[in-house]
Amino acid sequence: MDSSILDTARSTLEGERARLRAELDEGIESPGQMTYGSQAAAASQVFAQQRDLALREKAEKELALVEAALERIEAGTFGRCLRCGRDIAAGRLEALPWAAYDIDCQRLVNEGR
Repeated sequence: MDSSILDTARSTLEGERARLRAELDEGIESPGQMTYGSQAAAASQVFAQQRDLALREKAEKELALVEAALERIEAGTFGRCLRCGRDIAAGRLEALPWAAYDIDCQRLVNEGR
């Protein structure tokens, strides 16, 4: 793989890793003390907490993908599909540098095959 593509991917991935780690370091605010008659406020707080938990889970999954891509760079396997071994299109890696599969295999993985 072209070293400029690898350098760009590494830089992008390291930036994304730093962003995700900072996001995960932020705490999730738990609902405060409720008073009688504040069901609407309680519902809003619970909704916000559930949203924050879902976003945290998404960030954890993305961080795992980013770290796996950085490991593939170190191992010399970055840019090759984990399923079929073919090269992943440069445009796909530019748009999604943590892509582990070429577009055809990604479709199959998404379908559960």
